[in-house]
Amino acid sequence: MTDHAAHAKGKLDEPMVQAAIGDLTDAGRIAELSPATVLALRLVDVLTSAKPAVTPEFYAELRKEFSETQILELGSALSVASGWQRFIEAFGIRPDQWSPESD
Repeated sequence: MTDHAAHAKGKLDEPMVQAAIGDLTDAGRIAELSPATVLALRLVDVLTSAKPAVTPEFYAELRKEFSETQILELGSALSVASGWQRFIEAFGIRPDQWSPESD
């Protein structure tokens, strides 16, 4: 199984998770992650920014790791997740397990 396939099947260990939530420009920090995972995380940052825009240069980087179909599927999933998060924040929806002590 390739690194990409392992990551796609949810096989991220704790060092990978810590790298994923860190600075994606720090080569030492992201050494645990595959290039595809780093690009997917960078796409999250782009799509959730105040003014999302995929530059031709970034698109070329994405195409090195993903097919056009995979980019579309990844972007669609990320957009739904981001939109859902914004929706629940806008309406002040709290998770079922929320309590005042958990804030």
